[in-house]
Amino acid sequence: MSAPNLFLIYVRDAEKATAFYRDLFEIEPVFTSPRYVAFEAAPGVLFALWTGRSKHAEPSTPRTSEVGLMVPGASNAVDRIFTNWVSKGVQVVEEPYDEVFGRTFVIADPDGNLIRVSPVD
Repeated sequence: MSAPNLFLIYVRDAEKATAFYRDLFEIEPVFTSPRYVAFEAAPGVLFALWTGRSKHAEPSTPRTSEVGLMVPGASNAVDRIFTNWVSKGVQVVEEPYDEVFGRTFVIADPDGNLIRVSPVD
């Protein structure tokens, strides 16, 4: 069986979301169209933005999943990313705290999609 290789999130405005994620993750898209933009998260693995179901991208819609960024290093690596992202004006959902898997925090993109930073498992 194949492993998942496309992680898709709904956004209302592909151009605005692309700028947000380009700046946040400091990566460039590998494919861009007016309604679909893909970033290569790892070789053969895409993280993509899609406006095809933008009616589901309302910030008030409850989110039951998260985009995750696992970072190597001690807890201060997570805190450094938090400080950097706050300086970019992100919406903080949960400030850094210690969880069973280590230091973590959560922000939201302009469409309400959750992004969690945590240590590498």
